[in-house]
Amino acid sequence: MIFPESKRYTEEGKQKVALVDIDETICFYTKERRYDLSEPNKTNIDKINNLYNEGWRIIYWTGRGSVSGNDYRVHTEKQLKDWGCKYHELKMGDEKPFFDLVVDDKAKRIEEL
Repeated sequence: MIFPESKRYTEEGKQKVALVDIDETICFYTKERRYDLSEPNKTNIDKINNLYNEGWRIIYWTGRGSVSGNDYRVHTEKQLKDWGCKYHELKMGDEKPFFDLVVDDKAKRIEEL
């Protein structure tokens, strides 16, 4: 088997890519955990918008709908717009696997930005 060199999503030295979760990262819940009740966290949104302004490619990556099978794309896109989120792409539902822990050499918590 021949293994070609692995390529980055963007060329080295070019635009960097940030995958950003939505729930409990840029929005929170004070009552029932329903997407229509989520409240934006402006401080965290500003942190991600700053990355966007610095030239990062921002991809919001959410599991919304992955368990229920419901399509929350229109609602989520409206929320991101209403909250003033700057981004390039939104990946939803089955595009994000369900998990309880991310282990990655490039992971950061929102508090670290």
